[in-house]
Amino acid sequence: MANVNKQQTDKADSDSVNKNSINHERADDNSLTQIDWQRSEDGSYSPSSYINRDLSLLQFHLRVLAQAASPRHPLLERLFFLIIFSSNMDEFFEIRVAGIMQKLNLGNVATSPHGMRPSEVLNEISAVAHDAIDEQYRILNEDVLPALAEQDIRYLKRDELNAEQSAWMKRYFTEQVSPVLTPISIDPAHPFPRLVNKSLNFIATIEGKDAFGRDINLAIVPAPRSLPRVIRLPDELTDGKEHHIMLSAVIHEHVGELFPGMNVTGCHQFRLTRNADLDLADDVDDIAKALEGELENRRFGDKVRLEVTTDCPTAISDYLLNEFELHDNQLYRVNGPVNLTRLLFDFNIPELRYQPFTHIMPKPFRREFDKLDRSTSMFGAMRKGDVLVHHPFHAFAPVINLLWQAATDPKVLAIKQTLYRSGTNSEIVQALAAAARNGKEVTAVIELRARFDEASNIAVANYLQEAGAVVVYGIVGYKTHAKLMLIVRREDNYIRRYVHLGTGNYHAANAKVYTDYGLFTADPDISEDVHKIFQELTGMGKPANLKKLLHAPFTLHDKLMSFIDDEIAHAKAGKRAHIIVKVNALTERRLIDKLYDASQAGVKIELILRSICCLRPQVKGLSENITVRSIVGRFLEHTRVYYFHNNGNERLYCGSADWMDRNLFHRVEVAFPIEDKKLFKQIYQDGLQNYLQDNVQAWVLNGDGVWQQVQRAVDEPIHIAQDYLLKTINHVSEST
Repeated sequence: MANVNKQQTDKADSDSVNKNSINHERADDNSLTQIDWQRSEDGSYSPSSYINRDLSLLQFHLRVLAQAASPRHPLLERLFFLIIFSSNMDEFFEIRVAGIMQKLNLGNVATSPHGMRPSEVLNEISAVAHDAIDEQYRILNEDVLPALAEQDIRYLKRDELNAEQSAWMKRYFTEQVSPVLTPISIDPAHPFPRLVNKSLNFIATIEGKDAFGRDINLAIVPAPRSLPRVIRLPDELTDGKEHHIMLSAVIHEHVGELFPGMNVTGCHQFRLTRNADLDLADDVDDIAKALEGELENRRFGDKVRLEVTTDCPTAISDYLLNEFELHDNQLYRVNGPVNLTRLLFDFNIPELRYQPFTHIMPKPFRREFDKLDRSTSMFGAMRKGDVLVHHPFHAFAPVINLLWQAATDPKVLAIKQTLYRSGTNSEIVQALAAAARNGKEVTAVIELRARFDEASNIAVANYLQEAGAVVVYGIVGYKTHAKLMLIVRREDNYIRRYVHLGTGNYHAANAKVYTDYGLFTADPDISEDVHKIFQELTGMGKPANLKKLLHAPFTLHDKLMSFIDDEIAHAKAGKRAHIIVKVNALTERRLIDKLYDASQAGVKIELILRSICCLRPQVKGLSENITVRSIVGRFLEHTRVYYFHNNGNERLYCGSADWMDRNLFHRVEVAFPIEDKKLFKQIYQDGLQNYLQDNVQAWVLNGDGVWQQVQRAVDEPIHIAQDYLLKTINHVSEST
């Protein structure tokens, strides 16, 4: 496993190429990895041919952490990357580590293609995660906080406050904090409290007798989640500067006031992480009610990690480990707040953030909107041809505008939409509710099991039902992950359908920071396919026979396999064969094996993966023609694009599905073809080739499973894929 510190180095502003940099376009035979892989008689590859899924995901988190160390990003964005890393690691422990621990308890047996036992994976995770978290706090304490202090943005410690500030903090504790604190003594009548997942808590050591004459040695003080973790000091005490103090410091300084007449000899913050995955049976009678019950259980799942500060005495940390039945390698000592995700504060300092940009409206919608009939302008644009949006460079407004136009247009009869992540305050939901109140037939397929959005989605379902919409929860056992909108409109006694398909969620906030494609089309075949998929989701019957869309869990995997087979056949016939895939993750073994087959047949394969990759590229004899790269930058890469050269009859699909077992076999997913030649070229250039040319934010995966950051040669111009799109799309839109 790669050393964490080596992966933090960012010398993108230097013209020199360091020894750890790599340019995969210049790779030669000497750069190929030598691995003792084998292939059995049944065609399967040996475990050494694969990378462990969870270790690969952990490597993605390290690439995010590396952004916090990079001076290329504005200062407050570097702080934000530290916070993102913390949030990512929380979920990693809550879901992935917790799942591996469950497998360990069921028997330490290797069940995945990589051949590692659960205990081996946990040990490797522990080693890498401990180093990574140490590096995270080093970046915070040695790089980010000192740089913020130079800008007069400070997180003050208790001993850094002057007399006036200390007096104010005492009043704040008395008036705002103390009334909502509930100290809990540990004694025979008060056993150790049941603590909520990821809550901030303090353990205090105490001397003396309480009001009832009892000798109390320990007490737990939970910090209510209703209290802000970062508190801005009043302007009059700081000359208007951005000076803050942590809630943990306020409680620590005044914890003695919670135990009058007793002596507090120590106070230490800690945080417990629990299993937060939901255990929902496939045969439930009411999925909404079952989820509501499971959401409460999430707060008190099995323990998986304990965080304490570096100055916490060993006796205290050992006591907590014993209480939570955790091992030493599940203890993480941190040099700072135990929960950096709560360190975020809304600083209004534009020069320390990314420069804002205009989210452009696509030209066809601007042109039609300028006409007199603005209430139905989008339908007119879609009748003239397909329209592509590329978020966040294009605005999310067209999606919302289309729904509002449909909600108020007397010619619209019905609206059907899938919702994976949303909220009752979403304009998408508001427009659907308005359409239902206006007498439209509105059907919402809401996926209640979208992780960590379950409660919000239940609220959305109830809200839409109250407005008169028909709400269904998809198929039990299969998450509805497809992004589909269907509008049925009567035009001159003829029924016409309008469709939006996307690679990302119908979530306006996500559309500002996630890269995603959306296609607006009135194509009759695609519209009919979408209509059939909604029938599947709301009714019963055999799988739909679709004309153009690829549909998981029915046809998508088989079609992808056949497309790769076609490239293999072309390569064996001496013809050009080329595959480019951009997805979030690649884990599905049969697709990996087929890509290995294609590489050995001579097919050129370029993979652009955001996070997980279980395939080993650049291995001699196995995957010499496969390269894998990852882009980590300002926006979260989320587009899914599949390209196959097909002997010149090129195929290009966008979709909602990653190349993972869950997406291809256990979710409802849709991939849609890009048939318009102009849009095809746009996606091929902007969404694929552009990312293959990135020589600043790109990382390349070696055959040994190590990611290395690409660095440009001395005479090579800088190319940053996301910056290129910001400039190009804005320039093209302005020039038109």
